[in-house]
Amino acid sequence: MPANKPKLLIVDDDEEIRTQMRWSLGTDYEIFQAGNREGAIQQFKENTPPVVLLDLGLPPRPNLVDEGMNTLAEIVQIAPKTKVIIISGQGERENALEAIGRGAYDFMSKPVDTDELQLVLKRCYYVADLERDYVSMQRKLNEDAFEGMLGTSEPIQKVFNLVRKVATSDAPVMILGESGTGKEMVANAIHNRSSKADGPFVAINCSAIPESLLESELFGHEKGSFTGADSTRVGKIEQADGGTLFLDEIGEVPLNVQVKLLRFLQESYIERVGGREQIPVKARIVAATNADLKKGMEDGTFREDFYFRLSVVELNLPPLRERGEDIDFIATSFLKRFAAEAGNGGLSFSSAALKAIRAYPWSGNVRELQNRVRRAAIMAEGNKVAPEDLQLPSDRKLPSGTTLKEAREALEKEMIEAALKKHKNKVTAAAAELGISRPTFYELLDRLGIKR
Repeated sequence: MPANKPKLLIVDDDEEIRTQMRWSLGTDYEIFQAGNREGAIQQFKENTPPVVLLDLGLPPRPNLVDEGMNTLAEIVQIAPKTKVIIISGQGERENALEAIGRGAYDFMSKPVDTDELQLVLKRCYYVADLERDYVSMQRKLNEDAFEGMLGTSEPIQKVFNLVRKVATSDAPVMILGESGTGKEMVANAIHNRSSKADGPFVAINCSAIPESLLESELFGHEKGSFTGADSTRVGKIEQADGGTLFLDEIGEVPLNVQVKLLRFLQESYIERVGGREQIPVKARIVAATNADLKKGMEDGTFREDFYFRLSVVELNLPPLRERGEDIDFIATSFLKRFAAEAGNGGLSFSSAALKAIRAYPWSGNVRELQNRVRRAAIMAEGNKVAPEDLQLPSDRKLPSGTTLKEAREALEKEMIEAALKKHKNKVTAAAAELGISRPTFYELLDRLGIKR
């Protein structure tokens, strides 16, 4: 018997029917047989076939359906993904509904049309293969993932190694990288592998809070300290006591707040806004930015002493475009997840889509890739994702001699100008469509010489 044939278990109390099915299906499948419940369960446990043809009328009461239903329930309990096709002379609608409710994949009445059965079996094995591939992919992703982050390229492996080293100390860490490269995930990884892993991980996006409220958000305030302060409030720093405080977009912090944060870093205590009590706080500080802090120091918008206090360890995240084959791997993992959520587990990238993914510059990095793949999983028709589902251009023709850098900049410029035109020069909407932050969008406008 060839080992590459898919396994099929036939359960029927009529030996003549089993023989007919064996001769009909034996060319394509490795057949196992049983005539009762006990034999069916034994064969199933020994051979683990992905598909079972099951008659409901089994001994000792072949005129009833209870023995077949119990066999179905036991098989599904052993292996929930098994595709059980009920083939029964007990063809009443209520029997079919009950069988489906108990986990059967399909229901066919005797006498069975052989051609129809072949089609149903092909569909069953196809779905079973997809589910097996998905489980295999998930297992591989779990094995290759580092604190939820994927990648085998040299640049990202260097980051993972640095995280392992810095996590063992309590030194402040500065994470640098473009928008969407995963700075918060890295900060979380540092926290999870540190001695403070049992403590809280408190994150705050400093650019998302108005300057007038940022100090109160970080340090808290006492009741009555300003108009609207109706009660005492604990700030983010105090909430992070015993854990890690993640200061995202640290380059957006105003100078007066930088002074108070520097004092906290030096002395490990804070004073709430409007308060005089010195409150001790032991929290590990991890900061992140996509801004040029050294330029900020030259311009006087970022304090030099604050920079060096934060940057005891500096960790640079590579942009997605510099991570080689990681792009394919990450895109595929996103597609598997989002396609499963959308109920289309058989979805995959077309060759043109993969080509477009590799050619695209990914200014918004992993976050942009995630957003585009999520959209594609919803919008794709059929089982293949096309470049247009990802809203990516395909088959771009560039002049001969064009460098990779020039090609990327040309594509970035084209897409940014199109987004601005579409949203009537509204930066927030254009940046959201491209999956990048407003600061990154402004940086690209300056770098590419685009006028609004």
